[in-house]
Amino acid sequence: MATQAQTVGTILRDWRARRRLSQFDLAGEAEVSTRHLSFVESGRAAPSRDLLLRLAEPLALSLRERNRLLLAGGYAPLHPERPLDGPEMTTARQAVEAVLRGHEPFPALAVDRHWNLVLANNAVTMLLEGVAPALLVPPANVLRISLHPDGLAPRIVNLAEWRHHLLARLREDADRSADPALLALYDELRALPAPMSRTSPGPTARIAVPLTLRQPGIDTSLSFLSTTTVFGNAVDVTLAELTLECFYPADDVTRLALCR
Repeated sequence: MATQAQTVGTILRDWRARRRLSQFDLAGEAEVSTRHLSFVESGRAAPSRDLLLRLAEPLALSLRERNRLLLAGGYAPLHPERPLDGPEMTTARQAVEAVLRGHEPFPALAVDRHWNLVLANNAVTMLLEGVAPALLVPPANVLRISLHPDGLAPRIVNLAEWRHHLLARLREDADRSADPALLALYDELRALPAPMSRTSPGPTARIAVPLTLRQPGIDTSLSFLSTTTVFGNAVDVTLAELTLECFYPADDVTRLALCR
């Protein structure tokens, strides 16, 4: 029990530091005495399951991390992690597929917590023309596809701007989740060739960072704005970590080209 409590303490201290919360702050949010929290973190007291769940809230722990905290305390995980193609996830998968299909003729895809491609609609296939087959072998990482010289990078008109946007978002994900795989991916992508910005920001850049692509067979570039959708009420780890990336035409030229 002492070993489990110490492990719990290590996890709590680590996340408190990441969230910049003192013991006093966390204890107040979880409605527990600072003394008792101190005992839990030092291994002098074994936390109840209810206390661990209350502490997880102000720390904004993901479902995966909540399970890890419970396991460290000697309790069974609360949130299942089932494959999206499993029978128990049929309804969820159908909902995701319906969203992606409904977004056509505009590109939309679903990625997991490591930015690996899970599902995509037919419009995404058009955007992947010319990408090296090795980059498309599952698990295909959409960030690597975007920034790699053998991927979309040579076709991205505003590569420097788009690269900065993606790396900033990836770094934020890595810092928030403390996932070593995301940190490794960030280091890998940051080491790829970084072009100098040679294009002037378009009108959409004043409100959001567009993705502007040269598309084979089309005289003009295609410009997109993207939105991100997550399942805010998910209780399954897989579904909670799934992100839908939907791209919308940023101008009439792009809209007409995709509709044709």
